[in-house]
Amino acid sequence: RHFGRAAATYDAAAVLQKEVGTRMMERLDVVRLAPARILDFGCGTGEALGELALRYPQAQRIAVDIALPMLERARDKTGERRGTLARLTSALGAGFGRNAPRPPAFVAADMAALPLAPATFELAWSNLALQWQDDPGRVFAEVHRVLAVGGLFTFTTFGPDTLRELRAAFAAVDGRPRVSQFVDMHDLGDALVHTGFADPV
Repeated sequence: RHFGRAAATYDAAAVLQKEVGTRMMERLDVVRLAPARILDFGCGTGEALGELALRYPQAQRIAVDIALPMLERARDKTGERRGTLARLTSALGAGFGRNAPRPPAFVAADMAALPLAPATFELAWSNLALQWQDDPGRVFAEVHRVLAVGGLFTFTTFGPDTLRELRAAFAAVDGRPRVSQFVDMHDLGDALVHTGFADPV
């Protein structure tokens, strides 16, 4: 519900998430990958969908988020991009749009219980969404299930030093936990290996 209420104004406040997403996208420059299907889970307002379409125009993109208003905003943004592309195609000639990306599909679901077929995706992408799950291992198991053999799972999340000043300030007030306890990257790496992933970096 919180994310749903924030959907209309989320993009204006998501400066850090956009920066992290940009850096994450740059990491794909060194990866040899031609995915037929891409999963963007915890997609929020769909910030990554446009860049993923530019990088992999022939890939089918599936965007998953638990907050339906976030998905609706992502769908609206994708429609706006398609409208711009259609106007550009019209101005430059019909041949220009021949390799236009396919529109993404949108699925409202929990990332720890994906309603998707096994071994479906060659790329699973998630930017700053994993920290909202109490059990990252369950998410890893789901991603492992839907990722094809040889596929790539790339994600970002916060570490235990994130918001430590805020955590300390609240601790001085009443000691009740008011800030998420973010998981250490070594523990995430161990969970990835335990789930069956190879070569976590």
